[in-house]
Amino acid sequence: MGLLTFSINLTLDGCVDHQEGIADDETHAFFTRLMDENGAMLSGRVTYEMMERYWPTVASGEVDAPAAIREWAVKLEDKPKYVASTTRTTFPWTNSHHLGSDLHAAVQAPKDATPAGVLLGSGKLATELDRLNLIDEYKLVVHPRIAGHGPTLYHAGLSATRRLELLSTKLFSNGAVAMHYRAH
Repeated sequence: MGLLTFSINLTLDGCVDHQEGIADDETHAFFTRLMDENGAMLSGRVTYEMMERYWPTVASGEVDAPAAIREWAVKLEDKPKYVASTTRTTFPWTNSHHLGSDLHAAVQAPKDATPAGVLLGSGKLATELDRLNLIDEYKLVVHPRIAGHGPTLYHAGLSATRRLELLSTKLFSNGAVAMHYRAH
């Protein structure tokens, strides 16, 4: 059974708006390595739709992009992508799969079937999966910015505080810090 790892960019005030992080080569290389280390990707419908509009065009060369961004896009194209959605069931992007309505069972299945692990990249879905105690590890990249707006991480709340064990940190040259935690 593989681990479910939640990874996301956020600002010092917890904003997870994808436009607020620092998108440089070093950050992209970090997330590309993280994707390489995991066997599949998991997201909610909103995150999936945002990604499906952009990344396939980068992978195909329709959109000009730096090498680090294109590398991410090409690897993402081949990676199995699981999508949790109650409002959409068809996902035509390469290697995309809809998860059933029983969220616990639907997410547990790819975890069990993917020894290399599943990488989760959706804040709202992370809240739901944390409520179900399905997240094993967290790899958060905190950017040296205060956004002053949302959406924010875990804004919908959890039923109890999560205790985490710090496994490692990595400082980026842009001032961002990657933190790797394991759930207790």
